[in-house]
Amino acid sequence: MKKSTSILLKILLATTLTLTSIYIFAPWQYVLHYLSPLPATIQQQADEAVEQGVAGIILYVDQEGAEPELYASGWHNRQDEVPAYPEALFKIASIGKLYDAAAVSSLVARGNLSLDRTLAEYLPSLAERIEYSDQITLRMMVQHTSGIPNFSDQEGFSWDGEGLDVWALMMDKPGLFEPGTDYAYSNSNYLLLARIMDEALGYPYGQFIKEELLQPLGISRTYFSMDGFDENELMSGYWLGSDTDYKYLDQGYVATAEDVGVFLRALNDGSLFSDRARDVYASLYEFEHTGWVLGYYSIARYHRDIDTVVIQFVNTNGGDTILLNDIVYGRVLKILRKRNST
Repeated sequence: MKKSTSILLKILLATTLTLTSIYIFAPWQYVLHYLSPLPATIQQQADEAVEQGVAGIILYVDQEGAEPELYASGWHNRQDEVPAYPEALFKIASIGKLYDAAAVSSLVARGNLSLDRTLAEYLPSLAERIEYSDQITLRMMVQHTSGIPNFSDQEGFSWDGEGLDVWALMMDKPGLFEPGTDYAYSNSNYLLLARIMDEALGYPYGQFIKEELLQPLGISRTYFSMDGFDENELMSGYWLGSDTDYKYLDQGYVATAEDVGVFLRALNDGSLFSDRARDVYASLYEFEHTGWVLGYYSIARYHRDIDTVVIQFVNTNGGDTILLNDIVYGRVLKILRKRNST
């Protein structure tokens, strides 16, 4: 009884905090949307998201035992008046860290890498340029406990800075803390992991991910840069209130919502890995992620209570659009749970 009461109190507290944040801090437009009646369908919710100001949205829903569902609304390319369509490519940003962590886990399981070896051992040429490199392990880099400064937080960094030397922004700087003593999300960790995997394999680690993790799942429309696909297939990306299309920037992974959904399902049910690699990953990293780069915001999550993967792509940043995206995502979940209960 005490345990049940404690859980109930935690739920009530979380709900109260969420509602308080929305009422006090959110723009009234989004408050009204949060409180508005739930639409009957996911397509209607996608349409409502566009009415709230985002240029375009793509949604993918995979519920176990049912055919995957795809939805889209708004613009794929606003300038050329191309309507959004659900099979479009999209920049998934930090969702790519799930793929990288999966690759590390697979390479550890095969004996190519060790989670306990240090950055200095793997990249001795950088040892003098990264503080505590002889104490920072591979595990710490995957889990963001290395203390290596995040290059995207440094003075001089710009998300639209073409040709920017991100390596220079992360080198020769004091560590944020002693390795393993704290947590600080850092894109620098995964830039270094990519280089370590390249050197351990002797070829680009993206090829390993493609051949060993994606192709066995039938995933064929995931890319690791802006190369290899028709640029017109990539959804445009916008900043709220601006007409600039940021599609031209090379900002990492590009994939369809369906590809991300298939990957996420396999990651969560374990079918992505060998038994050994599955155990390594479970001890190492998370099973969901969001992504943000200029013009693009994405959410990839698996919801165990309804055995459903939901992927949401929105091609608009700026203002309070992250809050709006989270509200939209929450309303999609409510629709799914309501549908699931009938």
